[in-house]
Amino acid sequence: MERAPERTAGGPAGRPTAKDPAPARRAGTAPAGLPEIDLELLVHGVGGTTPGKMLDDPRTVRITGDGTAAVFRRAEDVDAESRPGDYRDRPVPEAYVWCNLTSGNASRALWLLLLPFMVVNLAHWMRPAAQDRPRTVRFYGLLVRLAGLTLTVLFVAAACEVALDLTAWQCAGVTACARRHSWLGFLSPAGSHGGWWSVPGRRLALAALAPTALTVLLWYLSHRTWSAYESTRPMTLDAEPGHTSLGSPGFWYGRRLVARLRAAHTAAGLLTVAAAVLAPAAAFDRRPGGAAVLDALGRLLTGALVAGAVAVVWVVCRRGRTEDLPDQELDRHLVRRLPLVALTLLVLVTLYAAWSRPGWRSAGRLAGDTTFGGLALAQGALVVALGLVALDLYRRLPDPRAAMRGLGGPAVALLACALGGVMSGGVAQRVADWLDGTGASIPGPPVLLTWQASVIPPVLVVLLAAVAWLSWRTSRLSRADRTAVDREHPGEPEDIARTRRIARVRAMAVLTDRTPFVVTVLCATTLVLGAGALAGALATGKTPDGAADRTYAPVHGAAEASQALGSWLVGLGFILFVTWGRRAYKDAAARRTIGILWDVGTFWPRAAHPFAPPCYAERAVPDLTWRMDTWTRRTGGRLVLSGHSQGSVLAAAAAWQLTPPVRARVALLTYGSPLERLYGRWFPAHFGPAQLGALHRDVACWRNLYRPTDPIGGPVRIAGGDGPEVDHPPLKDPLAYGRTPGHPLPAPILGHSDYQADPAFAEERERLLARLRPDLPGPRPTA
Repeated sequence: MERAPERTAGGPAGRPTAKDPAPARRAGTAPAGLPEIDLELLVHGVGGTTPGKMLDDPRTVRITGDGTAAVFRRAEDVDAESRPGDYRDRPVPEAYVWCNLTSGNASRALWLLLLPFMVVNLAHWMRPAAQDRPRTVRFYGLLVRLAGLTLTVLFVAAACEVALDLTAWQCAGVTACARRHSWLGFLSPAGSHGGWWSVPGRRLALAALAPTALTVLLWYLSHRTWSAYESTRPMTLDAEPGHTSLGSPGFWYGRRLVARLRAAHTAAGLLTVAAAVLAPAAAFDRRPGGAAVLDALGRLLTGALVAGAVAVVWVVCRRGRTEDLPDQELDRHLVRRLPLVALTLLVLVTLYAAWSRPGWRSAGRLAGDTTFGGLALAQGALVVALGLVALDLYRRLPDPRAAMRGLGGPAVALLACALGGVMSGGVAQRVADWLDGTGASIPGPPVLLTWQASVIPPVLVVLLAAVAWLSWRTSRLSRADRTAVDREHPGEPEDIARTRRIARVRAMAVLTDRTPFVVTVLCATTLVLGAGALAGALATGKTPDGAADRTYAPVHGAAEASQALGSWLVGLGFILFVTWGRRAYKDAAARRTIGILWDVGTFWPRAAHPFAPPCYAERAVPDLTWRMDTWTRRTGGRLVLSGHSQGSVLAAAAAWQLTPPVRARVALLTYGSPLERLYGRWFPAHFGPAQLGALHRDVACWRNLYRPTDPIGGPVRIAGGDGPEVDHPPLKDPLAYGRTPGHPLPAPILGHSDYQADPAFAEERERLLARLRPDLPGPRPTA
């Protein structure tokens, strides 16, 4: 394994200083008497692969790295630098394999349960591209962080609803329900002896262990994944003004912010559990004739919880990302010990609630309607404010290619909140159905959660309607494209089945560009149905049961049927969620199905939610940067950075991190790349036209290959300037329409895979090397 370069008097490794008059020479020169050597660094895409497949040789050797991510070479190329004469006419191939960062053991399928946290974290990076309003940009990030905080509180509150309200308060306090579940016998006041745990406060204190354990588990996973995936420090380089923030020295290392948010969200979860335990006990003590000492203690603890909540909100609002320098220092002890303070308050609250109170009986529901209603209103207000801020930013720098006209971030934040609400409501309703089989012994979950569960079937109906419309459009496009396919192969015998297959694949590839339409439909449906669910819950809560049944009988009948179906769909969805999660990390075909969305979500650092799945790019981008910088400085050679699919995004991010002298020795070859088609549209502030244009100017040369049958990759839409266009004309797919001497068997439709099989790949690589080394003759142009 290579050693990291040592620091010199001129500054950190790879960082030119004022005392260094020749940074270009420091970038690397060939050893005396030896010719220069070229390197092709291959970076794979979504789904992963093996070094043998990338290098087309089963005998590979790990050059540097570990079992998680490493650089490999063919066995015969290990000592290529000592034999540069053998590589005069070809580059040395290397493969960077990073698939173990996102796949591996089946336990990582549980990350799918953190999907709402990942989605709200995506909203942080989807802001419009305007940079001239730094305060507005910071306010946008603040709103997303607050939305992420409400999701944490919502998840913990849902766990409290299941454990404290439905199980310990309602079911254990009702004889009919407790008899159905023998494991609740020791909590029931109607048990054989009415044991010590039958007191309502003690039941709540015991049940509080479940949401507390959930909060601690989230904290542990966040801390552990940071240490395992994101703790790699990037190279210390000088940031260049005017470039995308992905080139900033601290973009891929946000240790302080993640630790700060982790402390705040953990404390918020523990305070939520404490509030759920404290509220019923304090309400009982405030009644006329209650114990004055307990009443005063309850008010004191309530004030302490309010102060803790204010501290949590202050910590979340106080500071966002710092990208100018690596965010290495941690916060002061007060912020770091916030979870410990919250845990202490939780212990005090459980002791307070466990105190004996004669005459205290559990009846009805806990105050869940107020909690979940307040969370829904807060999330709605945050999403609306986020939309207004996004519109203001988009108005200053309009981009017609941006998804949803700059509203992609607010839309994704809305979907994250809706997903969290539906999961909470569905799980609570499903547990209530399981505890109370007759549906008459306990009141059940809060009305709002019941209405949220009833929203699931209508959303699915609208989604199916959108899919049906897209299928109809795809069918029309496929029929219209058959003529174009025939025109591209004149003089060849017509094969109707072959033409239809090619046209259908092309039409299916266009569906990627329809994603904003699907998201718009889902957001509009979610907004309308969410508002209807909140209004229905408020109307039900303010109307007596009998009057509600008479006044809203048709509405209640439909809502009850939808709610019952929704609760079962949540249970089925949970099983499918985990099953597909396991398949995604075991089966390559399943991973390709959902891998692109998952890898896009975990590409970005955790800036809005610390419990989101870990960011693999905070390991992969520094790996690539270190490798390119150290190799070019040691050998003085030129390098072709070759990225496929998601690997092209990693390659671009790594190229932005290089110093100008090193970047001048790097050519970029991308194929099947979603840089503009996906990232440029949904993340315009980081991959918009200005940012991709700057990358084209910074690297020595860049060429992009794509196919019309590729559902992921596409053109980057950058003008060539003084040199050739970045985008190669669309590649033929399949390579041959019918049987030919070169293709005696039917050529496959490759779509997103196997770009190296096209002759244009080798030709473009040779042209890039020739442009990197103008002293050598370039390849002859082909017809």
